[in-house]
Amino acid sequence: MGTRKDGLEVDHIPFPMPEGRWILRQNWKKLTLLHWKVEPALIRAHLPDDLELDLYQGEAYVGCIPFVMENVRPSGLPAVPGISTFGEFNIRTYVTKNGVPGVFFLTLDAKSRVTCLYANWRYGLTYRYANSKVKGTLESGYEWSSARSGGSFALRGSSQPASEMRQAEPGSLEYFLFERYSLYTVRKGRLHHGYTHHIKWEYCDANVVVEENTLVEGYNLGIEDTTQPELTHMSKGVEVVTWHLLPLGGSSND
Repeated sequence: MGTRKDGLEVDHIPFPMPEGRWILRQNWKKLTLLHWKVEPALIRAHLPDDLELDLYQGEAYVGCIPFVMENVRPSGLPAVPGISTFGEFNIRTYVTKNGVPGVFFLTLDAKSRVTCLYANWRYGLTYRYANSKVKGTLESGYEWSSARSGGSFALRGSSQPASEMRQAEPGSLEYFLFERYSLYTVRKGRLHHGYTHHIKWEYCDANVVVEENTLVEGYNLGIEDTTQPELTHMSKGVEVVTWHLLPLGGSSND
């Protein structure tokens, strides 16, 4: 399909993007990607009943991603200083529905009260306010820290690049974890689905020091040591556009 009329490159995306105009533009920057294997039954307990857990070679994974959400703005409008850019630390797992793989967020901790209020109300995304910060460059390394009120549900550490930059090969674990262009959430008892568009990820391996991780620990996923992720990567990030999250058929018991 190549390039669409709206300028979006779509050949790398394994399912069709919506034909209509996207509604939000944003950048995901300064990412550290931490992953652990988890028991499928433990992560399924956090999913709505009508959403299928996606497995890689029979294994379930959970990711914790500290990064900067940069210049979030509606289509045709500028970013707002002090509001449109903020730190975000999310916990996600990998799911599928009707043959379309995506991500499901257990939490999205962010230093933006506007986002936490609006995204929860409008889309059912589980944003929680936290003092989330990321600084540094890919070349020098990232430092990241986040904590909710009173220091609870905290993540603190740093990451350094440990390989050359690359893109994931189809069929690889990194492709399974990174090359996802949709998300699922539950709003008003119904499962919703939305699409996200960006170029293919460029990333490197990372050496990571996790000093504190009560954020992941708080979700009781059976991880023996939340300060020792099994897979660690870094990325400068991507520019992203998103469409409305729309309800799917049926309802959820979540």
